[in-house]
Amino acid sequence: MILPPRIKLATLPTPIEEAPRLAQYLHFPRILVKRDDLTGLGLGGNKTRKLEFLLAEALSNGARTLITTGAVQSNHCRQTAAAAAHFGLDCILVLAGDNPGVSSGNLLLDHLFGAEILWTTRAEREQALQNAFSQAWEQGRRPYLVPYGGSSPTGAAAYAFAIQELMEQNANFDWIVFASSSGGTQAGLVVGTALFNYPGRILGISVDEPRHILQARVAQLATTTAEYLGKPKQFSPDDILVNSNYLGGGYGILGSAEKEAIHLFARYEGLLLDPVYTGRAAAGLIDLIREHYFHPEENILFLHTGGTPALFATQYQDIEFS
Repeated sequence: MILPPRIKLATLPTPIEEAPRLAQYLHFPRILVKRDDLTGLGLGGNKTRKLEFLLAEALSNGARTLITTGAVQSNHCRQTAAAAAHFGLDCILVLAGDNPGVSSGNLLLDHLFGAEILWTTRAEREQALQNAFSQAWEQGRRPYLVPYGGSSPTGAAAYAFAIQELMEQNANFDWIVFASSSGGTQAGLVVGTALFNYPGRILGISVDEPRHILQARVAQLATTTAEYLGKPKQFSPDDILVNSNYLGGGYGILGSAEKEAIHLFARYEGLLLDPVYTGRAAAGLIDLIREHYFHPEENILFLHTGGTPALFATQYQDIEFS
């Protein structure tokens, strides 16, 4: 296996914690949480693992500016901006949405980390990103394009090694459940189970895409990631477990299921979920437990991918659950 360049950014290994009160409430024997919200950089999250590999690649190519894109409350953009600040690099964020005028949550942190913000629409995001890269290159700023969500073979490789980390923690689970969107985290986990003979099943709860689209995306990225790591393996969409039954009103729109999940994790375990990713993934997990999707003797690991700052861009009345 090829070990790609990596720099230390994250506080690893992240802990695995029992969630006994939540499990009791749901009448399920055992639920555990992998705390990748505690990776450290810029209030943590799963993108920090990916940035360890992406930044190593960027710095080896002489980059002086990081450029990436995401939504207004993007966790990926916030962690990229923090990584740029840590290494003294410039950062340009192309955010899809309306400028709220008042910065809060992740957007506030983007500004604190010194990122330059460019505003665009979701439909024009890719073109705006390429324009920003071309302009920075012409200005001699040595830009490095960090892919959306950090989801390239370089970024996804981080979660292959996260499986190795789990094995070193003697943590064998029947299921790993988490939020899946751009596909990098899931692709890496899928590759990691193959590389390290991990016995657990990898279940992505889609936050924004129909099942067949996300399956195809993850399968393609897993295939290229395995090749990148020097262990070629062809993955098909049928190899990828995705549940897209919890898309609700669409990306970033809080429904009653997400609100319940946020409240249950907070009030039973003191754990904070975000309104977009972990809230929706936890809602899926809770419903699947209630629908007896998992066998009571199976161990479930909920991978907490972070996103807590987005809570502070949400009004309480918007997440109040009764």
